[in-house]
Parts: sequence; C-alpha cells; structure tokens
Amino acid sequence: MNDIDLMVNQLRAVAAQASGSASGNAAPSQDFATLLQSAVDEVNKTQLDARQLSKQFETGNSEVNLQDVVLSLQKASLSFQTMVQVRNKLVTAYQDVMNMQV
Repeated sequence: MNDIDLMVNQLRAVAAQASGSASGNAAPSQDFATLLQSAVDEVNKTQLDARQLSKQFETGNSEVNLQDVVLSLQKASLSFQTMVQVRNKLVTAYQDVMNMQV
C-alpha cells in the first residue's frame, strides 16, 4: 500500500500545484515534469517488483507465498491503471488548451 499511497500523494501535490499556480498564489516547489517522472518511475518499480516476485514463486522459492504474489500483481495493476487515467486526463487537458482561441 505504501507505493500506491506515495503515488496518490504525488498526484494530490500536482493537483495542488496546478490550482495554486493558476490563481498565482504560490510558486510550485517542484517541476511538474519531475513529479510526473517520479510517479512513472514508481509504477515501473512496482511492476518490476511484481514480476520478480512472480518469477521467484514460479521457480519454487519457498520463501514466497501465493498471497504475496497476488497482492503484488494487483498493486502493479492498480498503479498502472491509475497512471493511464492520469495520462488520459493530461491529454484531455492538453487538447482543451490547444483548442482555446487566443
């Protein structure tokens, strides 16, 4: 749950920065691209960890149980689905900005 909580907190921070910069109240403390790259890296790490745990279970490692493998795979799937939704929202926002008349 820690990786997912971290990603949710990062997404909340991005949303807070976006609303703060739109009103001109505060300058963001981190670059949006940095936050987005960090979130993508976390998703990648979660998927790699799930794949590694799955391979260990498949090879018969007695220290890895099925519950840990299933939980790890579900966390990876959920984090990836969340990232896809964030990407979709960013694309929609970009298209809205590009369609604005100046």
